[in-house]
Amino acid sequence: MQRRDFLRMAGLAASATPLFGQQMQMPMPAAPAVGMPSLSGTDFTLRIAPVTVELAPNRIISTIGYNGTSPGPLLRMKEGVPVNLNVINDTDTPETVHCHGLLIPSDVDGSEEEGTPVVPPHGSRSYRFTPTPAGTRWYHTHTMSMDDLHRGGYTGMFGFLIVEGKDNPGNYDQEHYLALRDWEPYFTSQMMDNDDLDPTAPRPEKPAVLDTRPPGLEVASDTFSINDKSLGAGEPIRVRPGERVLFHFLNASAIENRHLSLPGHKFNVIALDGNPVPTPAAVDVLMLGPGERIDAWVVMNQPGVWVMGAPEDPVREGGLGIVIEYANQRRTPQWVPPPQPRWDYTIFGKPPSQPAPAERLDMVFEKIPRGAGKFNSFTVNGKEGPHDREFVLKQGTRYRLTFHNRTDDAHPMHLHRHQLEIAEIYGKATSGVIKDTVVVPTYGRASVDFTADQPGLTLFHCHIQHHMDYGFKALLRYA
Repeated sequence: MQRRDFLRMAGLAASATPLFGQQMQMPMPAAPAVGMPSLSGTDFTLRIAPVTVELAPNRIISTIGYNGTSPGPLLRMKEGVPVNLNVINDTDTPETVHCHGLLIPSDVDGSEEEGTPVVPPHGSRSYRFTPTPAGTRWYHTHTMSMDDLHRGGYTGMFGFLIVEGKDNPGNYDQEHYLALRDWEPYFTSQMMDNDDLDPTAPRPEKPAVLDTRPPGLEVASDTFSINDKSLGAGEPIRVRPGERVLFHFLNASAIENRHLSLPGHKFNVIALDGNPVPTPAAVDVLMLGPGERIDAWVVMNQPGVWVMGAPEDPVREGGLGIVIEYANQRRTPQWVPPPQPRWDYTIFGKPPSQPAPAERLDMVFEKIPRGAGKFNSFTVNGKEGPHDREFVLKQGTRYRLTFHNRTDDAHPMHLHRHQLEIAEIYGKATSGVIKDTVVVPTYGRASVDFTADQPGLTLFHCHIQHHMDYGFKALLRYA
């Protein structure tokens, strides 16, 4: 059974209707923001070691984390101010720390493929760099996992990294950092597919004849959390009517794209991957691929006790949610299915105004069922990674990179050390949406523009750990 067949049989939230009417956008108030404990300054230390995570009183798991917790501490850096990141590795295996979304040299980016030295077992290493650009970034391990589900992105090694700029996007009554996470992964060939951005979107790359070979094993999970607590186990987010709450969302999963909804409320999206969008817009449902971030504010104007969580029942009931509790409300948290989840980057963009770059690069994505023994493998232009001589960039040149996704999955594609401007996706042209990770639709096509202004080796890969490990990556280099 394919993942999307399972989802359609389950019929999760497919025919739901909105609970309340449209919510009007309003000016943002001048009020102090609050957030989780964080580390600020120019000198940071991350210690890699075993940790326990109490998802619920009867569900405690053992993993690897930073500074005794998972997620790790929120790191606050000033844009343009050099920092030292000191990493101490108390484990028996080599490790790396990737500062995702930063424009920094390849030797400190945290990827072995790019030439960043590993942090040796029971050793340490210090990295010095100047953080830029401002916005919501994050940090995580970048080691390979292959068939070991206790390594790499399947562990608890992740955390928010905020680069503070000179301009404050606005003051809010409350501010929260929420990482969506899955735990206790396992291999299976029967997976629920909830990764489609829009099931009605065009599929220009769908092959005329589909590959009917039996699929290989991929990675799934039935246990989820937001930060370190499963739904119902942690403290609720307590709000008052009329408050405006700023949320920083991160999909820290290594496995799957995720949706999120809050009944009766709209998410007013102001930034994607930490970069302000040209056209802020209100939506019912968010979609985040692994590695993506969304900054959105919500007007709290529907008193009650609500579940903010995944629209898919098995995922939400498995823990992917958090309770939003209004003052003086004491009742069982309520969940109401949202409209059919759809996600469209282009509503946050603007019409194209510049001609397309003259330099073009094309990447064709394909999946080979059981191409790696019992596992699927993935190819870019007919070959598995690293492609270290195929994509050569000329410094200072603007490129249009087009993805041809000929697989039955929607893939979150991440380009290290550069920023991508979406030019076309879902068959729609757009501009101004700047990201570092873009989910390419199932059997879809997407084009992004970027400037080759970060000399050095640059890793490009699917941010689903299993896909990256089994071939879905390429190494771009400068001439």
